[in-house]
Amino acid sequence: MVKKNLPDLCHTNTELVKAKLFSFTLLMGLLSMAQLFTFNSPTENDKLQSAFNKNYHIYSLNLPLHISFAGEGFPINDFDVRERLDKEMLVNTYWQSNTLLMLKRAHKFFPLIVPILKKHGVPEDFKYLCLAESGLTIVTSPAGAQGYWQFMEETGKKFGLIITEEIDERNNLEKSTEAACLYIKEAYREFNNWTLVAASYNMGITGLRKQLNNQGVDSYYDLYLNTETSRYVMRLLAIKEIYENPHKYGYYISQQHLYPNIPVKKIVVDSSIANLPDFALKNGITYKMLKLFNPWLRKPFLTNPDHLVYTIEIPEIQGLNIEGHFLTGDSADLLEEEILEEEPAKPYEEFILVEYTVEKNEDINDVAKKFNVSVPDVMKWNQMTETYIKKGQKLKILQNR
Repeated sequence: MVKKNLPDLCHTNTELVKAKLFSFTLLMGLLSMAQLFTFNSPTENDKLQSAFNKNYHIYSLNLPLHISFAGEGFPINDFDVRERLDKEMLVNTYWQSNTLLMLKRAHKFFPLIVPILKKHGVPEDFKYLCLAESGLTIVTSPAGAQGYWQFMEETGKKFGLIITEEIDERNNLEKSTEAACLYIKEAYREFNNWTLVAASYNMGITGLRKQLNNQGVDSYYDLYLNTETSRYVMRLLAIKEIYENPHKYGYYISQQHLYPNIPVKKIVVDSSIANLPDFALKNGITYKMLKLFNPWLRKPFLTNPDHLVYTIEIPEIQGLNIEGHFLTGDSADLLEEEILEEEPAKPYEEFILVEYTVEKNEDINDVAKKFNVSVPDVMKWNQMTETYIKKGQKLKILQNR
């Protein structure tokens, strides 16, 4: 065996240590570079956060400088009142789906409500009370208030509504609006102030009078009230402001997207109707349509032992409402990317309504092709809920002149 001398061995060990130290330094350098690259490269989450911060913004609102209810002023400089209004403005502006639906329904129902308010000398702003109460839908509150104007049964009967197992006129828009006007006028005789009248609709005439007396004030805005009534008038004001200035709060609604006020014919009855589904069919509509237009009928029959007079509404064919694009406001400053303009529709005068008799072995697709229209249009023009048709059936078709 050959032995290495000591200097040779030390030299070999030194070289080995240097090599290992170089390898270790190189490895650490590579690891540092990899780490640097990892931290500097944006992840999918980083990209998402960046895009979110760039594109998504929620803005506070400029409150209206001048706002009123039924011609009565609003103390905009009162910090508490201002903050309460700000809350309702934010809630209703950013609850977009609900506010859009209310604006659409208002287009359908306000033309029926406003003339009744005017007839009774009630300020038009009270139409917003109905909108706030029910969203212009038939709903029942946890306390049992029912219908468009949310009458309790006892109060509804007090103001002339018929409420039985078969009839509930709280769900009749015209009758319940008449009853609401009677309540509003009675409350105004008590308070001589429309804002207080609106507040009393939420908490009652007696309850509001008690609070006014206990607190020694005569203004709604000076009252300390329960949360619901404290918010109530503010919500009316917020709904009014958005309805009257939709573009200011970001709402652009095509005229064709608004819910139409469908014409009806009225049938007066003073006797019983044994079978309302049969009654509907005999008048050219389905039972479903009868219930949609007469939700105050609670049963599929009407006994009417006292021979009271009721008016049943039957929908007529709805003409196309195709004028304009927007609810209110000036749309001249719209950018192209803000809304896709629809192709201008032909004025209604360029169409005629023809009546077609279904022939043997024809289905609805055959009829639609014959007149170059769509099946959904045929169903809409004839208030149909299913596609079945039969020989001899009369169909109304809208055609170009």
